[in-house]
Amino acid sequence: MCGILGVVATSPVNQLLYDGLQVLQHRGQDAAGIATSEGGRFFMHKGPGLVRDVFRTRNMRNLVGNWGIGHVRYPTAGSACNPAEAQPFYVNSPFGLLLAHNGNLTNSDELKREMFLSDLRHINTGSDSEVLLNVLAHELQAAANGFKLDEEAVFRAVAGVHRRCRGAYAAVVMIAGYGLLAFRDPFGIRPLVIGRNDGGEAQEWLVASESVAMDVLGYRMMRDVAPGEAILIKIDGTFHSRQCAETTVEAPCMFEFVYLARPDSIIDGVSVYESRVKMGEFLADKLRRLHPHVEVDVVIPIPDSSRPSAMEMAHRLGLPYREGFVKNRYIGRTFIMPGQAVRRKSVRQKLNTIPQEFRGKKVLLVDDSIVRGTTSREIVTMAREAGAEKVYLASAAPPVRYANVYGIDMPTRGELIAANREEEEICREIGADGLIYQDLADLKAAVRAVNPAINFFETSCFDGCYVTGDITAEYLSGVENQRGVSKGSGEDSDAGQLDLNLVASHDN
Repeated sequence: MCGILGVVATSPVNQLLYDGLQVLQHRGQDAAGIATSEGGRFFMHKGPGLVRDVFRTRNMRNLVGNWGIGHVRYPTAGSACNPAEAQPFYVNSPFGLLLAHNGNLTNSDELKREMFLSDLRHINTGSDSEVLLNVLAHELQAAANGFKLDEEAVFRAVAGVHRRCRGAYAAVVMIAGYGLLAFRDPFGIRPLVIGRNDGGEAQEWLVASESVAMDVLGYRMMRDVAPGEAILIKIDGTFHSRQCAETTVEAPCMFEFVYLARPDSIIDGVSVYESRVKMGEFLADKLRRLHPHVEVDVVIPIPDSSRPSAMEMAHRLGLPYREGFVKNRYIGRTFIMPGQAVRRKSVRQKLNTIPQEFRGKKVLLVDDSIVRGTTSREIVTMAREAGAEKVYLASAAPPVRYANVYGIDMPTRGELIAANREEEEICREIGADGLIYQDLADLKAAVRAVNPAINFFETSCFDGCYVTGDITAEYLSGVENQRGVSKGSGEDSDAGQLDLNLVASHDN
């Protein structure tokens, strides 16, 4: 996952984009970038690290203009250590384009070969986002009437992207001297919402990965960008939209609701907070149904994503809810840290127990999900060391047994604790006295209870069913092999920040 922003306003947008990226920081911690435009020129600064570390006052002063895009990166393709793969990406032909992308293309290797042999385009990094940009650039060049660009050509180009690209993608694109383009893959796997601000001289527009950015930046949430839809906002504020995919299926990623998104966001008409409360409701009913004789003294969440589920479980089971862990807010989310050694070390730096909430008690710990099992094992150990008599663990999500290829960092089954284990084995592996998982049918019902209009979900990490229909055993094996090679390649000690002032000519 990554976080993306795009804005067309009537005043400078550098501070707005910076503030928006901080709100979306939970979606990526490895790199950040902002690009703006004024007078036909692009201005960009990007680099590895958190938003607060990448940008300084001197960088912000150089990001002039009333429209722009931003990105926070969480790598799933390419290298987490390569500063050249921080986004946005730039290509100068045609017209000058800058792109920020959230998701993962599943046919990027095939597209690279096509572009080299047929499109005569060169891809300079291992990032699938650069592939997506060059596919769009080629389609835009083919659709444009010479040097003249109009919305018809832009929408035809996006239709061409949909025909060629497979996988998950939500993207924002700056077209030099013309406007902001945003589009979403035909399955709507990764989220994208659009909002408006009517308070100034003219309408201002904001596109973002999550609605929380609208709330914080003072924009009014309009709606989600539909699967396969393209949004075009010209620099004068004129708004256009069109469905550009031949066929669409709304199948949002279930992991957004389980873990990835902020609880105060609304995605595809679903309150993330409310869906997590419903997950706790269904899980409590399952626990009571399957284990009526298990004695529990207290329900304790593993902060932060599991709190709504834990609170509802405690309420529904008639048990006390307590906060037993204190979180160090200056340690990154362990799930999205590159490297298992770093992840294991960070658990104890990130969480500390309140011993009196554990001492002599039978505790039910509630987590949003169990992926690799590293965090769960450490937390169960910490609860015992704090004096817990019994430690039970509940997961608001089903067992994660399969690779995710649509933009979440869980690509190899060898890293997943549930891949080749039954629940009893997993329970022993993490050292708990009992373990209960959410049923997949109940998970879907929990989210659908908030928005009954959603008929399908992308749940491949739970059931191995890939909605795009192009994932084979050979593909998954290739991903695992590639990941093994990248793990052995080491860190890039020369990683630094990039500060580019890009001049884009235009004739519109």
